[in-house]
Amino acid sequence: MGYPTVYPTGVLRYNPEKAWSGYTIMPLHNLGSLLIDMNGREVRLWKHFEGFPTKIFPDGTILASSGVRNPKYGLQDQRDLVQIDFDGNIQWKWNKAEYIDDPGEEAAWMARQHHDFQRDGNPVGYYVPGMEPQIDGGNTLILAHKEVHCPYISEKPLLDDVVYEVDWDGDIVWEWKCSDHAEEMGFSQEALNAMCRNPNFRGGSLVEEAPSVGDWMHINSMSKLGPNKWYDNGDERFNPENIIMDGRESNIIFIIDKKTGKIVWKVGPDYNSSPELKKLGWIIGQHHAHMIPRGLPGEGNILVFDNGGWAGYGAPNPGASDGTKTAIRDYSRVLEFDPVTLEIVWQCTPKEMGFLIPLDACRFYSPFISSAQRLPNGNTLITEGSDGRLIEVTKEYEIVWEYVCPYFSDDDNMNYIYRAYRAPYEWVPQLPKPEEREIAALDKTTFRVPGAAPLGVEKEVQVEGTVEPYKGIAGHCIANAE
Repeated sequence: MGYPTVYPTGVLRYNPEKAWSGYTIMPLHNLGSLLIDMNGREVRLWKHFEGFPTKIFPDGTILASSGVRNPKYGLQDQRDLVQIDFDGNIQWKWNKAEYIDDPGEEAAWMARQHHDFQRDGNPVGYYVPGMEPQIDGGNTLILAHKEVHCPYISEKPLLDDVVYEVDWDGDIVWEWKCSDHAEEMGFSQEALNAMCRNPNFRGGSLVEEAPSVGDWMHINSMSKLGPNKWYDNGDERFNPENIIMDGRESNIIFIIDKKTGKIVWKVGPDYNSSPELKKLGWIIGQHHAHMIPRGLPGEGNILVFDNGGWAGYGAPNPGASDGTKTAIRDYSRVLEFDPVTLEIVWQCTPKEMGFLIPLDACRFYSPFISSAQRLPNGNTLITEGSDGRLIEVTKEYEIVWEYVCPYFSDDDNMNYIYRAYRAPYEWVPQLPKPEEREIAALDKTTFRVPGAAPLGVEKEVQVEGTVEPYKGIAGHCIANAE
């Protein structure tokens, strides 16, 4: 699909009567973490604090990361995980995962955090009624990296995923390492052979001079299950303390027992292995798999952004000559499914968005990053991350809020958003509740860039109202702490 070189950005539509209104927090590459209201007004930028992801807590506090390890030596390693108040003051910091002494770099302690973290009080990191994350205490679950050697996977150097639980004083009180459980994943012999040859080498081709390491699993989401009906009914797999994660490169979503570390539930890596999985369909390269928390519509179901794209290990084929990235699909799905029956409860695919599959399916497609958040009114906030688009959709698939990021990175000319979250206005008491103004969707058949010729010689197009010039971050952020 070809994209226009110029198109509207910011908030493109907003229906205050149907949307669940609040502030939206998002990380911007090389800029910081941006907070906007429903009309797209940029009300706060935490400059240099970028989220992997950024999570907003009560009292206008955020949890984000500060500093990135030189990618020549470690891909996606964040140096510090930090909690910052609304005024930009650091309230808490953690970096004691590993002391790093890279050539030509100043030696330092680093968190090596990537992709996710959770603070006690809230299992998933987004707003849930009655489940507020702690801001002055509690433990933090942190997803991080570690180099390992695991012959079961490959004799080649591996970049592994590790989860730390750290207390408020920064001490590690629990640790889980993914490679220790590779034999529980259910890989076929063909998949193991492919992984042995190429455990998803990253570096080299991606970053000049970077070391080649096998990012074999690439976990990108990690959260507790929290209280749920399954455990209440006696299913021990869904203990509220158990942790759900997903591996982007393996197409696996799995739950571990917090006490034993063992995998007690999973879908993937082979979605042809049972009638239930065949009906669910292949989940490929997914992000942000989590259990919808108690108190939100759909509680207890699994919600995931099923990216599509390319992922998985298996037999070599014409599209995957070495047996890596064997599953391919050129569109995305947002899935909500029952974790016991695997029945799809709700989904948002190109079909529901009004596009033809496969002819026009790529118009709902983000092959990397992205997320989905269930809102208290039953709507879903979707981050279609690769093209910087956020949409809030109703259960009936009406788009009631839409935003396109106007900020493009200088190094790759992309406006991507890793993951966005919506929070209630009262979580940011430093700001007055904004005035909400409906934004009707433009009529694409009549809208023209000013100065362009109108449609036809007899059709008159009348535009009511005025459009204020877009000022951007530098123009009207009310606060900008260094």
